[in-house]
This record gives sequence, structure tokens and C-alpha cells, in this order.
Amino acid sequence: MLTHTLRHATSRCRRRFFFTTIIMQLVRTHCTATTNLISHFARTGQISHAHKVFDQIPQPQRTTASWNALISGYFQTRQPHLALQLFDQMPQRNTVSFNTLISGFIKNRMIVESRRIFDTMPDRNVVSWTSMVRGYVQMGMLEEAEALFWQMPDKNVVSWTVMLGGLLQSGRFEDARDMFDMMPVKDVVAYTIMVGGYCEEGRLDEARALFDEMPKRNVVTWTSMVAGYARNGRVDVARKLFEVMPERNEVSWTAMLMGYTRSGRMREACEIFKAMPRKPVVACNEMILGFGLDGDLDKARCVFEQMKERDEGTWSAMIKVYERKGYELEALDLFARMQREGVALNFPSLISVLSVCTSLASLDHGRQVHAQLVRSKFDQDLYVASVLITMYVKCGDLVKGKQIFDRFPLKDVVMWNSMITGYSQHGLAEEALDVFRDMCFLGVPPDDVTFVGVLTACSYSGMVDQGIEFFESMKYKYQVEPGIEHYACMVDLLGRAGKVNEAMKLIEKMPMEPDAIVWGSLLGACRTYMKLDLGEVAVEKLAQLEPKNAGPYVLLSHMYATKGRWRDVEVLRGKIKARSVIKLPGCSWIEVEKKVHMFTGGDSKGHPEQPVIMKMLEKLGGLLREAGYCPDGSFVLHDVDEEEKTHSLGYHSEKLAVAYGLLKVPNGMPIRVIKNLRVCGDCHSAIKLIAKVTGREIILRDANRFHHFKDGHCSCKDYW
Repeated sequence: MLTHTLRHATSRCRRRFFFTTIIMQLVRTHCTATTNLISHFARTGQISHAHKVFDQIPQPQRTTASWNALISGYFQTRQPHLALQLFDQMPQRNTVSFNTLISGFIKNRMIVESRRIFDTMPDRNVVSWTSMVRGYVQMGMLEEAEALFWQMPDKNVVSWTVMLGGLLQSGRFEDARDMFDMMPVKDVVAYTIMVGGYCEEGRLDEARALFDEMPKRNVVTWTSMVAGYARNGRVDVARKLFEVMPERNEVSWTAMLMGYTRSGRMREACEIFKAMPRKPVVACNEMILGFGLDGDLDKARCVFEQMKERDEGTWSAMIKVYERKGYELEALDLFARMQREGVALNFPSLISVLSVCTSLASLDHGRQVHAQLVRSKFDQDLYVASVLITMYVKCGDLVKGKQIFDRFPLKDVVMWNSMITGYSQHGLAEEALDVFRDMCFLGVPPDDVTFVGVLTACSYSGMVDQGIEFFESMKYKYQVEPGIEHYACMVDLLGRAGKVNEAMKLIEKMPMEPDAIVWGSLLGACRTYMKLDLGEVAVEKLAQLEPKNAGPYVLLSHMYATKGRWRDVEVLRGKIKARSVIKLPGCSWIEVEKKVHMFTGGDSKGHPEQPVIMKMLEKLGGLLREAGYCPDGSFVLHDVDEEEKTHSLGYHSEKLAVAYGLLKVPNGMPIRVIKNLRVCGDCHSAIKLIAKVTGREIILRDANRFHHFKDGHCSCKDYW
């Protein structure tokens, strides 16, 4: 009986133990599943769902793992302070908890807080140390990373690799090589990082030697070597290696593609692009840039339109291509579409559009982009400020440009140059030189661009002696070697002042070969002061440098015609036809209500409001005649009758744009017109009178400078 009772009791204990074990396993399984669910919601940014799941777990059953998962989620959703609050509430913590906090703070770039947690940890493992070293490396604090690395009690291959990468990122290649040699164990990641480092240094033979000696390679290693060859101009070698890769991924294909696009070899780039199993956005963006910078904008746009997905880089690439190739209106249209489609504005696209606004003098669009930069907090950047200053200055709004300039207590040389150049282009020499003196007084050393602005200011204002003094002091006083652009400024300065022979002597003494800008400056002076002999020399030189440019021939033709040398005019026209030179058509444009209206010389037939523009021109013609205006026929062909000359002058593109501005720009606002060529003398005289008889301010930016017309006067004082 006793034996039976004992046997029955033992059986009950076994059953109880069995059920207890099963329940514990179910609880563990449930907790693991719940923790996984929290981690899933946290990873996908659904932190509120993650917290709800966590709250549903009874307090005693909340494991440390579930707490860690939720804390990690708050870090991933950029809420580090809530993560810390949760950490402080934890009933129990383990080393993983502390490591989660360290890595979370590092991801949120809170390195001080991360180090504070690290220093207060009761126990650290190799993950703790490595995370902290990685944090310092990511923040660019290499000294702190090194100090901590050498204090590590135990280092694994990951620790060594993190420190190795930090040294390479900081440009300490030799130290990185020494560390690589010291590593007790080198895995494929370490080898790959070192191969990439050699490639970055352009030491391809050493990179290849290391690549060849690797015991094991993965697709990343192969891609690093291919990319290294491609980036350093050895595209054919890259292609050979690419062809023997055991496996390729999207990065491999894109690296090979970029090798061809960056080398301008678009035929091979097209072959690679066509053969790609999948065309990622990065590869498509590269093709857009490649086609665009190669001048094939239709193909670039075709790639853009065929993309099923586009990122910010896609829009930036297409806008940049239009901007670089002079398709400013298309760039603005695409920027407007980008905004309509709700694409987040990014830094590159905003800068490209600002450059377009600068080229077109599109002030309304420029202001809009400026507002976007302010909202994105990009306007605090010195480079952006310089671009904004240039944009406002070239749009004729000097006041706004100066306001931005004054807002920065610490200015770099680019900002100073933007302001000096701006004042110079507006003919405000004294203001430009005052900024230059302030710059030197504050200890900012001027560079070659500074002196282009200073010499241009002197040239546009007839300050010959001051210009010569600045030019001669460049090297010995400011340690800036005069370049060809400075000689061009000096030729322009002397030529404008009528010292054409002195300008020619300076050209003969130049330490470098004169370029087209130098000879063009001399030719302009010869045209003004009718120096035919030197004008012929200048045209001959320009014909060698720019054989397809008709501009010099046209100027010389006018000079011959003024002197009545009709036989020479005919000979010159024969040369123009024989050489198939291109005469750049004069065109002007004006922005009204964020739309750019373009006019070419002759008439306004292409404009939808042509009839009212013609009526305005007729009205202006009457007002000008009453004011004593007499058309200057020297600025048109000389072998046509006076009536035809007058008609031709009346339809110059700048006059058409001014007429449209008078129709559309509200009273009290300046009319801003831009011309692609130098404004002709007749238009200059006419627009001075138009400003007087209409009581309007007209700002004209031509290829050289600004002209502010008001009350019958021009800011250039007719010295242009």
C-alpha cells in the first residue's frame, strides 16, 4: 500500500513538472514573438504600434529584450530623449541595454551622451568599445577614436576594421597601412577597405597586388577594384576585370557605367546600360548626366521620362544638365513641375535653379528659391549666401544682395568677391573699392577673382591710374600672380580710355599668349576710336582663335563702312560667307509674373501679344521724336536707305523688351531687361530718353555690365 502511494505521488510530481515546463516554454515563445513584433514595428517606423504591443505585456512578463527592442525603436525614429526615459524606467538592465543606448545616441549624433553612458556602464564588452570607437570615427573625432581603440582590453576583427576605415577616411593612408599590417586576423572586409583606400589614393598597382593576394573575395571586393580602375581613368582595365567577375550586383554594373560616362564614352555607357539586368535609379541618373554633359539633351530627357521611379538626384541631374547647357527656360519649367509633383526640394537642384535665375536675371524665381532655402535652413551656409548675393546682384537688386552680405559677420573670400564683382558690374567703382579696402583691413587675403572685380570696376568707371596701380601691386603687395584675365581687364581699361596704342603695347608684353577676350577688348576700343589698323590686327587674331564667330567681322565691316570703304566691306562679307561663320543673333528677355518673354531683333511676330507691343513702339517713337531723338544709323548696315535704317533700329530686341515691360510691369517697379550681346549705342541713347519721357526706371543688363536708366541718365555716365 505504501509502495502504491509513493508511486502515485511520484507520477503526480512528474506530470506537474511536465506541465510547468510546457507552460514556461509557451511563455518564452510568446515573449519572443512579442519582442519580435515590437522590433518589427520599430524598424518600420511604427513606434506607436510597437509601444501598444509593449503595453499589452503584463508587467512581470516584460523581458529585458522587449525593453531593449522598444528603446531601439525610439532611437530609430529620432526620439532619443524618449528612449532615455524608457531606459531609466527599466527594472533590470543588461550589457545589451547599455549597448543599445550607446549605439542609439551615436545614430542620433549625440556623441557626448553616448560617452557618458559608456563611462557609467557596470560591464563593457567588445561591442561596447567598438560602438564607441565607431561613433568617434563617424563624427570625425579621430584622436578620440584612436585613444579609445588602444585602451580596448580585447579587440576583434570588427574593432580593427572600424579603426582602419577611420584612418583612411581621414587621409592618414600610411597609418592605415601600418594598422592593416598589425591586424592579427584580416577578414574580407578589412582587405576590401584597404583595396578601396589604395584606389582612392590612385595607387592602383598596389591595390591590385593586394586584391590578387586575398584568400577570399566577395562581390564588394571585386566592385571596389573595378570602381578604382574606372574612377582613375583606366576604364578598359576596369572592363576586363568586370567581365571576369564571378557575380555582379547593381553597384558593380553602376560602377562600370560611371567609368564610361565620366570618361565621355557614351557609346560604351549605352551598351552597359542596355545590358543591365535591372536599371537602378543611380544608374539612370548617371546616364542623364552623361548624355546631358555630352550635349545630347533629348536622350537625357528620354531616360528621365522613361524612369518608373525618380529620386531627388534624378530631378537635380536633369535640371543641372539644362542649366549647364544654357537651356534655362527648360530648367525653370522642370523645377516648376518638380514642385507640382511634390518632390522634396534638395540642395543641388536649388543651387542649379539659382544659377539659372542668375543667367536669366529671373528675380521672381530667384526670390522663390531664396524662400525655399530659408525654409530648408540652407541660407546660413556661406557658399549658399555667396550664390544668393550673385543672383540678386545679377538680377539688378543690389540692395538685397548687400543685405545678405551684411548679415554674415564672418565672410569668406567668395562672399567678398561676389559683392566687389556686383558693384563693378553696376558701374559703382567707389563702392566696389570700398568693399575691397574693408576686405583687406579685416585680413581676408584677396585672390585672382578679387582683382578681376577691382580692375573691372576701374575699367568701367575710367579710373585708369588707379587700375594701373592695382595691377602693378598685385604680385609684390598681395602675392597674386596676374593671369590672362587680369591682362584682359587692363586692355579693356586702356582701350575704353582711348589709350589704344598703350593697350596694344601691353598685349605685346604679355607673358602668355593673348586669348579671344584680350583681342576682343582691343577690337571694341578700335571700333569706338576708329583705329582701323589695329582693328584689322585684332580681327585677324580673332579669326584664328574663333574662326566660326562672325562678331569681329561685323564690327570691322561697320568700321569700313563708316570710313566709306565699301570695297573692303564687300570683301569682308565674302570672307564671312566663305568661312560659314555664325553671327550670334541679338536677343533680349524680360520676366513678367514668373514667365520669361524672349525677343529677337527685327520684330515681335513670335510673341502672342505682338499687336499691342507694336502699338507701344509706335507710341514711344512719337514721344522720342518730340524729345529730340534722332536714330543713329551707324549701328546698322550702311548700304541701305535711311528709312530702312530707322526701321531696323526701331526693332532692336532690347527696345521690344522695354516696350513689353512698359505694358506689363506696374508703375513704381523697375523694368528689368537682359540682352545677350553688348547694347548698341542707338538703343542706349533711346532707352535713356524712354526712361525720361515715361518716368520709369529701366535696368538693362547686357553681356558686359548693368545700365540703370532714370530721368534721362544712365549709371554708366555714357562711359561704356
